[in-house]
Amino acid sequence: MTNQTIHIVARIIALPNKVEELKAVLLELIEPTRQEAGAIKYELLQNQYDPTDFTFVEEWASSEALNSHLDSPHFQAVAAKLEGLVTAAPDIRRYHFVA
Repeated sequence: MTNQTIHIVARIIALPNKVEELKAVLLELIEPTRQEAGAIKYELLQNQYDPTDFTFVEEWASSEALNSHLDSPHFQAVAAKLEGLVTAAPDIRRYHFVA
């Protein structure tokens, strides 16, 4: 297998009365993450039909770059703020590009 990039789709569901608060917390990740070594793409999406539904679409140069992101102070700070804002733990899935 060649050195493939890592693709992440991470879905986070806000409590109905915490949508704007969660959005503000998630937005704290954008700029510092985009500056990280190995971050190729880092986008936050909000579902048009269900505003409680947020999804990160990410691409990382390597597993090591992704792991560094997960250990970063800004990621850890945001993760610590999720309790009381979300319906469940984030659904984070890792993918390799196929075609």
